[in-house]
Amino acid sequence: MRLSTKDLATLAQRIISNIQSGKYPVISNHPLTVTLQTSYTEYDQVYTKQIYSGKGKDVATADHERDVAYTNLKAFLNGYRKLSTAPNYQSAEDLYGVFKTYGLNLDRLNYSSQTAQMKKLIEELETPDNLQKIAVLSLTPAFNEMKTKHEDFEVIFADQAEANADLRQMTSASAIRKDLEKNLKAYLNLLTVMKEVPDWELLYTDTNELVKAAKNSEVQK
Repeated sequence: MRLSTKDLATLAQRIISNIQSGKYPVISNHPLTVTLQTSYTEYDQVYTKQIYSGKGKDVATADHERDVAYTNLKAFLNGYRKLSTAPNYQSAEDLYGVFKTYGLNLDRLNYSSQTAQMKKLIEELETPDNLQKIAVLSLTPAFNEMKTKHEDFEVIFADQAEANADLRQMTSASAIRKDLEKNLKAYLNLLTVMKEVPDWELLYTDTNELVKAAKNSEVQK
C-alpha cells in the first residue's frame, strides 16, 4: 500500500524517534539509521510544498490592499476636483492629472506592470509641489497608506519569487519521496531478517506496530 504524503512523513518520523529513544542499542549506530535520517530530513523540508511556495495568497492579499488604497485616493481626487466651489479644488485637479498620466486602471494590470507604474506614480506624487497639494487637501495619511501598501506588496512579492526559485532548485518532491521509501524499505527489511536474533525481536515488533498503524490510517481514510 502506498502511504499518503503526510502518513509517510509520520511513519518515518516515528521510526526515527524509536531509533533515537535509546531502547534498542543494536540499531543505535547502524549506518542505515544515518541514511534514513538524512532522507527523512530532505523529505520533511518539501513534502508539504508544491512547485510554488504557497505564498500566492499573501501576494494576492497584499495586491488587493494596495489596490484599495490606490482606488480610494483616486476616487476622492476625482470627486473633489469636480467641486469648483470647494477650497483647493485645483490641487485635486492637478493631482488627478498625475494619476491620469500613469494610468487610471493600475489596479487591473498584472503584478509587474502595476508595480512599475505605481513606482512612477508615487515618485511623481512625492515631488515637493505635489506633496504640498496633498497636504492642503489633508490627504497625506491616505497617500502614505497607498505608498506603504505598495512597498508591502513589493516585499511579499520578492519573497515569493525567492522562495519559488529555491523550490525549483530543490530535488523534486517525487524523487525525494522515492529515496525515503527506498531507505525505509531497506531498514524494515533489515529488521525482518534480524528479528530472530536476540535483542532485535523487540525492535522488530515495535516497528511493525508503527507500520500497521500507518496502513490502518490509510484504510480509514
